[in-house]
Amino acid sequence: MKAKAKPAKSRILLRFFKTKKGDYGEGDKFLGVVVPEQRKIVRLCRHLNLKEIDKLLHDRFHECRLTALLILVDKFAQADSFEQKQIFKLYLKRTYLINNWDLVDLSAPKIVGLYLLDKPQEQKILLKLAQSKSLWEKRISIISTYPFIKKQDFRLTLRIAQKLLNDKHDLIHKAVGWMLREIGKIDCRAEKKFLDANASKMPRVMLRYAIEKFSPRQRKLYLNMAH
Repeated sequence: MKAKAKPAKSRILLRFFKTKKGDYGEGDKFLGVVVPEQRKIVRLCRHLNLKEIDKLLHDRFHECRLTALLILVDKFAQADSFEQKQIFKLYLKRTYLINNWDLVDLSAPKIVGLYLLDKPQEQKILLKLAQSKSLWEKRISIISTYPFIKKQDFRLTLRIAQKLLNDKHDLIHKAVGWMLREIGKIDCRAEKKFLDANASKMPRVMLRYAIEKFSPRQRKLYLNMAH
């Protein structure tokens, strides 16, 4: 990772991921390694065991944590049910290290979402995460429902979206709006039913993300409903 570091890129990433005091990524550190380079490293590190990956996940540099998560995603896809459970448990134990939107978005659906897809008794963990005080656990909760949406099961996404309607953070507004938009790509009526009931209460950013694929006329109608 250090061999691929680019200080000029690091400075750009520090600004892009909002690392100043008071921002959501406050204090994060960057080497300046782009994701395609990280994916090459992932292919070289598939042999790492969970203890070694966990060590990498604790690294102070953002790219090292992301690479650790991408290795977990890769291993999860190849693992048997026992190892998948171990990866899932490790992920939930380390949510405090999955502390930026890209770390969540590139890992949560492919580990948490896929693991829970056929385990209805365990899916309540997502509802619990949605009520967390942690911004990142709340984002994990909604983004993890993406595999459910692709299977045309919208129930969990809509329940979590309802719970997060009054959240204050725009990263949650964007995530919920994004998942609602994904529902609309498959079943526009299901999305519109939710919007008809909730658009007047939704943060504007959430609504804008949700209706991005609508016609100009439909977007205007829903935006007029927003507070």
